[in-house]
Amino acid sequence: MSENAVNEIIRLAERDREASPAYFRAAMRRLVGGVSVITAGAGNDISGMTVTSVSSLSADPPSLIVSVNRASSSWPLLRQHRHFGVNILNADQADIAERFSGKDGLKGAERFAGADWIERASGARLLSGALAAIECEAEDIIERHSHAIIIGRVLHVELSADDAALAYWHGNYVAIDREKDMARLADVSLPTGHVRDAGAAGRFSRREG
Repeated sequence: MSENAVNEIIRLAERDREASPAYFRAAMRRLVGGVSVITAGAGNDISGMTVTSVSSLSADPPSLIVSVNRASSSWPLLRQHRHFGVNILNADQADIAERFSGKDGLKGAERFAGADWIERASGARLLSGALAAIECEAEDIIERHSHAIIIGRVLHVELSADDAALAYWHGNYVAIDREKDMARLADVSLPTGHVRDAGAAGRFSRREG
């Protein structure tokens, strides 16, 4: 085989790797993501999903975005009702993340069992004890490829005093504890002065949007 032929094979292999969905998924698994549960529906017709795609959009007015797989069972409910809950999980809620990811085949209302939920007037469910639980109304929905990008206007916020968060990295759940990890940062002399002390807080504080 000629040198040119070998180079062409290498070039095509590198191109396939660069454009491959598998390599893209592998790349995104290297991005640490905060774990949230999105809840949708009303009454007994409810469902939810575990995501790492929640992101702040604007502080004024308060709004966020979340990317949702249109093949998920929650997507039709989100599109129909347009109100939804964003529940940012704490480090002790990995079991809830697993349940809402469909582990053991749980679907719909079954996923809500074993946890305490606050039902808002809109029907959105907010998780008691979550780091933050946010009620939203969909302002806009942008459908692209396999997913939909939902722009949510924030209506109500519940905050917990818990400082330990749940993250997802390389296919595993990872606990991030503010106090312990701040101490580790201090040990390796990384700057921490920019981190604002949340101070003492009650179990929940509330803010209406």
